[in-house]
Amino acid sequence: MDATTTPVTELSESQSWQLLSGLTLGRLVTTVGGWTEIFPVNYVVQHKTLLFRTAEGTKLLTAVLNENVVFEADDHNVVEGWSVVVRGTAKLLSTAAEIAEADSAGLYPWVATRKLRYVRITPHTLTGRRFVFGPEPDQTALVS
Repeated sequence: MDATTTPVTELSESQSWQLLSGLTLGRLVTTVGGWTEIFPVNYVVQHKTLLFRTAEGTKLLTAVLNENVVFEADDHNVVEGWSVVVRGTAKLLSTAAEIAEADSAGLYPWVATRKLRYVRITPHTLTGRRFVFGPEPDQTALVS
């Protein structure tokens, strides 16, 4: 297969950040009590970090109690799709300077609820892949 027909390609860091910057909805993955939890969050990219707002509750608690979190965002059209996974550290913003900087990102809740807490995910690793859709390869071609 050549570069135009490869069904899965790795994305560069800059391509991954560009795709993340173009979306506003992703998934936060944490663990609590031995269970994996996943939360949809609206977010923005700010200074190569991910920023989301939340209210008091399980999402906030698990995000700040876990040393490591995972965040995933993806999208697709009829021809292709992509997925970017960020593994990093979540930090509850608490100082006036941190909150002022977060306020400047223009992140607003989607749901008409008060979300007074900002959480910033600082990446340790960032990986992205692009998928070109198409038919499954012929099984007989794989055997020969």
